[in-house]
Amino acid sequence: MFLSTPTEGYLSLGITMVIMLALLYFMIYRPQKKQEKKDAAMRSSLEIGDKVTTIGGVIGRVVAIADDSILLETGKDRVKIRFTKSAIGAVEKLNMEDASKKDAPAAKKDAAKK
Repeated sequence: MFLSTPTEGYLSLGITMVIMLALLYFMIYRPQKKQEKKDAAMRSSLEIGDKVTTIGGVIGRVVAIADDSILLETGKDRVKIRFTKSAIGAVEKLNMEDASKKDAPAAKKDAAKK
């Protein structure tokens, strides 16, 4: 019967631990850091007029932006609520080009009628 020496056992244990740590790094830590960078970029690109959803589910339009907070306007009654930027979960950018394209056919129809 073949018996391994204690150093061979420690070596295989060490290699197993290194492989496990590498897997943890590539499967947990690295994707989490990429997501944090993406979220930070999204929050730093906020502009007045953007439609946002907070992590608590509040939907509103950005009215004012301060260093670390934003002022949202919600609902038809125009209630204004201040949130920290870290509370923003999703942003729908206000796209002025799309709005002008939607308005262009209506303007052409109005001009054609006159």
